Amino acid sequence: MNFDQRFKQISPEEIHDNVFTLVGKDFFAITAGKKDHYNSMIGSGGGFGMLFKKPTTWCLLRADRYTLEMIEKEQTYTLSYFPNEYKEQMLFLGSKSGRDNKKMKEVELTDIQTPCGNISFEEARLIFECRLTQLTTPNLDDFYTQEAKDYLNEAYKEASDYRKYLFGEITHIWVKRQE
Repeated sequence: MNFDQRFKQISPEEIHDNVFTLVGKDFFAITAGKKDHYNSMIGSGGGFGMLFKKPTTWCLLRADRYTLEMIEKEQTYTLSYFPNEYKEQMLFLGSKSGRDNKKMKEVELTDIQTPCGNISFEEARLIFECRLTQLTTPNLDDFYTQEAKDYLNEAYKEASDYRKYLFGEITHIWVKRQE
């Protein structure tokens, strides 16, 4: 089956998922690259909204992540959400870097190319296809609550721990067709 037989496109208004569940509890993979070379990482946190009058997603990625390097190069990426039964595969994506090994060949997921040439997975239930809008490094002085300052001071002990905020315009949303 091709992509359009497995997934159907929907508008942002047709998403039935709770956005707080999507970013706070559900397992998702952030993937960048093309069919011949791509990389995925597990995502956690982030959000959805409107930026520059466009539906947008944002998430935080460690500055040293290989997937982030690939997003900067390609300027497109996917966020792929999976049923809970794929928890083990998601944790695997977070356990190794794709920079130095062949984790994408080892993970038990089936890659699939979107009509725009981005990579997701046949097992995904929901896919956001995104175009890079902004990548920014937050300044620690820009945070005002003590909880945020404490969190950042604990999380950013080394330069490799720094996060970048990734903002992407949602260009397509795909849901798995009912079988």
